Amino acid sequence: MRARQILPRALVAGALVAGLAGCGLQNANGFIAPAEPGTIEQYDSLEGVPITVGAKDFTEQLILGNMFATVLQTAGADVTNRTNIAGSNGVRNALLNRTVDVSPEYTGTGWISYLLHDEPVKGEEEQWRATAEEDKEENQLIWLRPAPMNNTYAFAMGPEANERLGITKLSEIQDLPEEERTFCVEDEFYSRNDGFGPMLEEYGLKLGESVPDDQVLRLDTGVVYTAAAQGDCNFGEVFTTDGRIPALELTSLEDDQEFFPLYNLTQVIQEDLLEEHPEIEEIFAEINPALTNEVMLELNARVDVEGEEPSLVAVEWLKAEGFVE
Repeated sequence: MRARQILPRALVAGALVAGLAGCGLQNANGFIAPAEPGTIEQYDSLEGVPITVGAKDFTEQLILGNMFATVLQTAGADVTNRTNIAGSNGVRNALLNRTVDVSPEYTGTGWISYLLHDEPVKGEEEQWRATAEEDKEENQLIWLRPAPMNNTYAFAMGPEANERLGITKLSEIQDLPEEERTFCVEDEFYSRNDGFGPMLEEYGLKLGESVPDDQVLRLDTGVVYTAAAQGDCNFGEVFTTDGRIPALELTSLEDDQEFFPLYNLTQVIQEDLLEEHPEIEEIFAEINPALTNEVMLELNARVDVEGEEPSLVAVEWLKAEGFVE
């Protein structure tokens, strides 16, 4: 699922590119924003240790990859920043062939897309633990304890629908009059065996009956957000940490039946690197509890809506939280 998120805007506006070039730095893919130790200290044991950070090519991953690169460099490691690798498979293959040492990843992606299980595991702890145990055994990759952030599917209402309908949970849609059950969904989600139809059935509804076909708009992913915001439908399919949710004043409904897989964020690390340097786990154990959906909504919006540069958004948040200075 993470591979299907919207691609980010251009990483750097022309003026910023020129500024970086003028400082003799590489392009944004290799740049690591400098910082000094804060609550995350500098470790003598990490000095000169080569670590390559890889991340995917959509906004959230650009922010997280740069964040992790800055943190590890500040802690003393000799970091190579390979943020902006094309797609989930690109990053996964880089981990498997050991050209990447650390990457931001999602538990649901690991379990379903990489380890090829058809059904998600219910519960955040259970999903993480199942993924971590299997990937360690099969591929010597370690999944650290995840952040509360869960970037999964959701349905969201625009401001007018939110005020008029006054519901907060997906289960409450079945209590609405039939004419209010209007949806905007992307084509791929509409057609998935674990997508729109099964989701409706989980919540006591049936496509073509209690949700008439003519009350479902099938749109491109990016259009769904604006369609929901302007009231073309009452419920638009979104990703829970997309920056357009706050920007368009959308309100996500709680998945109270836990239909959607859990995609909690964590770091995937080469096992031998972590065995040699367990302090890396200490570093991320400080950061992960602070990475919530609310935080990522704000950071993603700064890039996608306000046009800021991901590496600078990342380091500014780290400084604001006191992790670095």
